[in-house]
Amino acid sequence: MADFLQTPLGIALILVAQSLAVVAFVMLSLIFMVYGDRKIWAAVQLRRGPNVVGPWGLLQTFADALKYVVKEIVIPAGVDRFVFLLAPMLSFVLALLAFAVLPFADRWVLADINVAILFVFAASSLEVYGVIMGGWASNSKYAFLGSLRSAAQMISYEVSLGLIIIGVIISTGSMSFGDIVRAQDTSYGFFGWYWLPHLPMVALFFISALAETNRPPFDLPEAESELVAGFMVEYSSTPYLLFMAGEYIAIFLMCAIISLLFFGGWLSPITGIPDGALWMVAKMWFFFFMFAMVKAIVPRYRYDQLMRIGWKVFLPLSLGWVVIVAFLAKFEVLGAFWARWAIGG
Repeated sequence: MADFLQTPLGIALILVAQSLAVVAFVMLSLIFMVYGDRKIWAAVQLRRGPNVVGPWGLLQTFADALKYVVKEIVIPAGVDRFVFLLAPMLSFVLALLAFAVLPFADRWVLADINVAILFVFAASSLEVYGVIMGGWASNSKYAFLGSLRSAAQMISYEVSLGLIIIGVIISTGSMSFGDIVRAQDTSYGFFGWYWLPHLPMVALFFISALAETNRPPFDLPEAESELVAGFMVEYSSTPYLLFMAGEYIAIFLMCAIISLLFFGGWLSPITGIPDGALWMVAKMWFFFFMFAMVKAIVPRYRYDQLMRIGWKVFLPLSLGWVVIVAFLAKFEVLGAFWARWAIGG
């Protein structure tokens, strides 16, 4: 058996099994993210939320997904059918693709490449094409306006996200998520993680992630009061489900990236408790809880306010932080506090 696993066919089977395991984890997380979202909003609004289908309503999301799958796909007249159906698939697949380079524990990653951050940015940047294609192919002014809003919004906040990540790359000297987490494994424990050296940027990264994923209070591309669900207004059944699934997977991806970049990934915050994948998953769920609380509490911004924050506040701050971190790392201020590469991570 061991010899077979070393053959090309055996290696291919191992890769397929590992890929299916990651997809299964993400899809199961997606089901319970929707359930958790609804329960958190209900708790904030002092109501019950889903509580009928299954014990404590745990199967409500499965029932909703089944409903979407079995419903008829309605394709409006005058649309570009191929692009109309391709757009939700593109959004879903690209969001899922980025998980191929995310480590859940030391060496627990499908592709441990040294440019993992570039891979994630390439995949997430292409997601905007799914939104634009969906809005354009829908042959609807509301959908097209929603897709244009989303394109401008996602591109604007990707700039800030990229600059903030550059600061982390400068401190680490590597674009590998594994190296970034290992650079945070210091004798200081929780206080050695990058949230402290890069403290001003953690909040900016979190807010930019909200805007990048079209999440409230920055859900302007889907603003029901103005654009009647925006770029998804003409979609129904499974294509609509794929759009929503892609959006939630992108949110979960951002939770994973925040955990890896600033909060130690799979590292344990408590001395004496071993590191492991459970810590990584727990951190991802914590940040998803924060995403849900923001949606439940913070009112929606106007579009001009959103763009002004992105270009006039976040861009100068993140660009200035790159310069500051480069200076602090170059001259090794406070030793290896900002220059983890100076001690080899």
